[in-house]
Amino acid sequence: MIKTRLTTMFGIQHPIISSGMMRVSTAELVAAVANAGALGFLTALTQPTPEDMMREIERTRSMTDKPFGVNLTILPSVKPVPYPEYAQAIIDSGITLVETAGRSPEPLMPYFEAAGVKVVHKCTTVKHALKAQSVGCAAVEIDGFEAAGHPGEDDVPSLVLVPRAVDALEIPVIACGGFSDARGLVAALAMGAEGVSMGTRFMATKEAPIHDNIKQALVEADETKTQLILRKFKNTARIHKNSVAVKVAEIESREGTEFADIAELVSGERGFHVLASGEMEYGIWWSGISQGLIYDVPTVKELISRMVAEAESIINKRLGGLLT
Repeated sequence: MIKTRLTTMFGIQHPIISSGMMRVSTAELVAAVANAGALGFLTALTQPTPEDMMREIERTRSMTDKPFGVNLTILPSVKPVPYPEYAQAIIDSGITLVETAGRSPEPLMPYFEAAGVKVVHKCTTVKHALKAQSVGCAAVEIDGFEAAGHPGEDDVPSLVLVPRAVDALEIPVIACGGFSDARGLVAALAMGAEGVSMGTRFMATKEAPIHDNIKQALVEADETKTQLILRKFKNTARIHKNSVAVKVAEIESREGTEFADIAELVSGERGFHVLASGEMEYGIWWSGISQGLIYDVPTVKELISRMVAEAESIINKRLGGLLT
């Protein structure tokens, strides 16, 4: 068994996290991750209201008695999100682990600190990680440029960004972006991280509540089949490369393009329809470069057990055998 500060701090068996993913990280997936000895995060904003989120927390508890947390992503929105109400609902539900992303969790930290809730903040730069440490976060997930979603604007890959964060911080660092198997887990540990956080890999599992067409697309795609969009608007996003992604990138490359010109194509509702229906060319959906290392669709338990067993073998046999 691999023991790190991450496993000790959060009371889990394995240093693996299933990061919160909109419309993906629901009770079915998160409970499966918890039961397999890793740590999963429900996505609060997948639920329309704080009350709905509390019901999803209870649904998850009906499936597992192991630790799990809630993701609360803090982003600007056309329709204001009642973040303090979500935070209070998380506390009232007895959740003790929260993953935040987007903007700094600083405004919500007094709520969480008073309730003894540990906060893990997802960052794309060392600067932001230091800020998270300064406002009281228990740990950070550091997103390399390989990651799905919004990997930042600096284009620094995990191989450099993770050890830079480890050098700069005192709190635990969790590696994110480009990790999907045992080799990645061992590499992250070698760089000083306390574990890995994966999103794309957990999408290609039996329990992920998305259409099988998405899972099969992840198996069939290689590492070149992602597309960067929104670079022009300083909000870079890495998505799966389908016809819509290519069209968005082409429109964005034109002189004078404004966000309104692509807003409909990149809408969240279109993307959520893809996840549910399997209509692969209807909208955009997130995937990271790590999809190039996805070769099957196992159960969550099979995935985590395999990762841990192979990681232990790499550490004990391959790496140990290199010493003379």
